[in-house]
Amino acid sequence: MNGTRTEKDSLGSMQVPADALYGAQTARAIENFPISRQPIPRPLLYALVLIKQQAALVNADLELLDNDRATAIVNAADEILSGKHDRQFPVDIYQTGSGTSSNMNVNEVIARRASQLLATQKGKPLHPNDEVNLGQSSNDVFPSAIHIACAQQLQERLLPALQQLEKLLAAKSTELAKIIKIGRTHLQDATPLTFGQVFSGYARQIQLAQERLATESSGLYELPLGGTAVGTGINTHAEFAQRTIKSIAKQTRLPFREALNHFEAQAARDALVAVSGSLKACAVSLAKIANDIRLLGSGPRCGYGELQLPAVQPGSSIMPGKVNPVMAESLIQVCARVIGNDASITLCGLGGYFELNTMMPLMAAAMLESIELLSNATTLFGERCLVGLQADRKRCAELVEQSLALVTSLVPALGYDRAAELAKQAYHEGKTIRELLLTEQILPAEELNRLLDPEQMI
Repeated sequence: MNGTRTEKDSLGSMQVPADALYGAQTARAIENFPISRQPIPRPLLYALVLIKQQAALVNADLELLDNDRATAIVNAADEILSGKHDRQFPVDIYQTGSGTSSNMNVNEVIARRASQLLATQKGKPLHPNDEVNLGQSSNDVFPSAIHIACAQQLQERLLPALQQLEKLLAAKSTELAKIIKIGRTHLQDATPLTFGQVFSGYARQIQLAQERLATESSGLYELPLGGTAVGTGINTHAEFAQRTIKSIAKQTRLPFREALNHFEAQAARDALVAVSGSLKACAVSLAKIANDIRLLGSGPRCGYGELQLPAVQPGSSIMPGKVNPVMAESLIQVCARVIGNDASITLCGLGGYFELNTMMPLMAAAMLESIELLSNATTLFGERCLVGLQADRKRCAELVEQSLALVTSLVPALGYDRAAELAKQAYHEGKTIRELLLTEQILPAEELNRLLDPEQMI
């Protein structure tokens, strides 16, 4: 075949593109899994490469690997981590449930590239299993890489994005602290409160979301590395796991540690399920905030109209001048996707049979997608919606005055039953509570104005 070379693995020969860095096992995976045309996420790929790189250094220190060959592995890994060889990793997400195909893809690319770097030296090419995968198994490497990738993305992207959103919400709470609006429960009028109080609740939701994620993500810092095939650590040096994980922790500046029990760490993916649950809870919080803001901004004349959202794009192809709450809608769709991903991750968590979970690639892809989507959408919602968000003071005051719920403040003076009668009467006569009571002269005007002062109700 033109433009190909022949590579061999334990099943026989495979034709591989002549310029490809990968080998026979990767070629088989490409042939076996042309499903989504989506390779594993880059953060996961780079976590796999990082493990190979640090493992090579440790194996050299343990005198299990020649120093020159270890250096070549390290240099090849550096090239991959810089994004130089991204096209060499085409294996589909929907592959073997242990991630073996992607693990071998990484092993083969590093082995061939490292061999090229050593071309001026004598010696046989590096072996993807015997040297790049030395002391490892897909069964402990792949779940370790998932933990590393998810922990990095949470710490570097999502948590900072949520922290910034919390600051914006708190700032908006301060900015709108004196604007009184009508409250709503069951979608019906309720007693007044301030926009400052409303946004303080939103800020607290996001603060709690960060706390939940921080708590649950601590489980990601336990790595299964060192358990090899089933958790016993067969064919690995007794010091390999501890040394390699220590080196990974130093490189990532995250507190990774060896799993306390390798049998749990390889057979179950409970930590990922727990983190996904926190991502889902975060999505629920964000959707509530985004929905509130777009509903409070509905109008501009025939809706609630209490908030004025920034106009970021024309809203209709047929209705001139229409502007829609697109940033809120975008965020809400992301939240729906994250909630759906959590269902997938939960089902993947059920895929731990005996000594290994066999649904890890999908689990990793769903987790990393949720983190990426929430990070991006949260940042954009803050920058393109919250920053320019304003309240319509006049509209808020009008709605407060019209609300029948103001009758609640009369209960101490008139009692619940009498106040309820007055609310019904005002509704049927099309009057405000103030107008009715002034007409009926039920209370002195001074006392009535004191009781119906919205500032006294908040």
